[in-house]
Amino acid sequence: MFKPGKFLSVLLIASQTTLAFSQTQRPHKQLDIDLKNVLEYPSSPYLGTNLDMPRSQELPEIGDPSGTSFTPTQEKQLGEAFFRSLHGQVEVSEDAEVGEYIQTIGQKLAANSDNPTQSFHFFVVEDNNINAFAGPGGYIGVNSGLILVTEAESELASVLGHEIAHVTQRHLYQAFQAQGRIQLISMAAMLAGMLIGSKLGGSSNGSQPYCTARNQGCQPSANAGQGLAMAAMGAGTQAMINFTRDNEAEADNVGMQILSRSEFDPRSMPTFFERMQQSTRFAGHQTPEFLLTHPVTVSRISDSRDRSEKFPYRQFPDSLTYQLIRAKLRVQSLRNPKEAVGYFHGIYNQGTKQQQDVTRYGLALALVANNRAEEGIKLLQELTVEYPYQSHFINALAKSEMDRGSVAKAMEIYATARERFPENSAIRLNYARALLVVKKSEPARRILEEMVHGFVTPDIYEMLAQAYSGLGNEAESHRYLGEAYYADGQTNVGILHMKLARKYSGNNFYLNAVIDERLHKFTEEEKERKGEK
Repeated sequence: MFKPGKFLSVLLIASQTTLAFSQTQRPHKQLDIDLKNVLEYPSSPYLGTNLDMPRSQELPEIGDPSGTSFTPTQEKQLGEAFFRSLHGQVEVSEDAEVGEYIQTIGQKLAANSDNPTQSFHFFVVEDNNINAFAGPGGYIGVNSGLILVTEAESELASVLGHEIAHVTQRHLYQAFQAQGRIQLISMAAMLAGMLIGSKLGGSSNGSQPYCTARNQGCQPSANAGQGLAMAAMGAGTQAMINFTRDNEAEADNVGMQILSRSEFDPRSMPTFFERMQQSTRFAGHQTPEFLLTHPVTVSRISDSRDRSEKFPYRQFPDSLTYQLIRAKLRVQSLRNPKEAVGYFHGIYNQGTKQQQDVTRYGLALALVANNRAEEGIKLLQELTVEYPYQSHFINALAKSEMDRGSVAKAMEIYATARERFPENSAIRLNYARALLVVKKSEPARRILEEMVHGFVTPDIYEMLAQAYSGLGNEAESHRYLGEAYYADGQTNVGILHMKLARKYSGNNFYLNAVIDERLHKFTEEEKERKGEK
């Protein structure tokens, strides 16, 4: 969930003296997907470029006997709204290196699916629970916990390939149609229960809306989310369960073909399934969420094993990037950096030379996080020399120098990094952050303006707002803060900042037109969410 930093907090306090507004951050609650508004207002998940279009006269029902169903455009809009709402329920990773990796491997698999023209967006959820899900519109999420339990890159690819198959085979929409006439609000409940799993309550601590592995004293129950889904299904529950079993078998089969065409090991699918099944023997009542939404049986493992044996056997080595991302996620997932230091010390000098270097990288990140920057930076310097064209090492080195206050040294390293990797988004983003720290708002703005035309995360909007504030342009600053909160599903706060942007925009015709269009969109969406006319 998007959390305002010091810069945003100051602006919010100042804003409240101008416009009365009692709430600056939306509390966690059950998945809030405004489906009616989704169908009536097209948008992108972040940039949200919206053309004037006529409002639909009626809300279609899934499975309507008249033949009304989602069009591709409506599916896309539903997916975008789902993704925005998701930010308020889980921690969607905004780490540029993590995001770039999961997008790269996901798009490679999607390009080899039976529907390569289908739009996909892959993202990582910062959660130690083992889970992955395919949402509407090609939005596929995978928990960091699942990435960490994979033992080979092909295993991660097998999960993504399976989820891609659910999308290309249209299982989600078939499931709705199989239930007959389903109101959209029921579909929202099913999405919440089926895709998010234990995030929707079931805690023994009634005051907590949902649990994660990092909530101390919180005992999550993944069955709660499933219960919500089953309640929404009503009398068709058993039929839905059987339908899902068929979908899982088809997704296994199609996913395995995607794996083979994408140069990943098809045998990794039954291997991962088997390990997940074995893990339940030691999990007690805490069954991994992945197994609740993807039931693994002996026959399913056997079937997938038989299919995989039909493909020629060969070695499929892991990419270095996969190993580095796992090391980085390991550090991020542990509550105490000292634990991460201990973990990497425990496996130091084990494995191949490359595996040992990955361990050195993980240890370096852990040492820096544990306030032992000198030791961590020494390791990163060594790795940067040994791997001059591996972006992760030099990026971590520059950021570590910046974090400990060695600004001149950090800027020197960033200059080298940008020369070697001019299109690397993680390096560009960290460099822009460094420029903002040293009050160089204009060069930071130029970098961020280039990045904002792609798929943008809320933190990029926040940084752009900070850059404009440093340049004294409060209208643009509040405009981009509004986009940041909207992207995070906090539309009410986004409205506040859009109103402030309009207040400061003066006679700038173009900017006023942009702000007015976005403010109208945000306001109408919020009315729809609250059930207002």
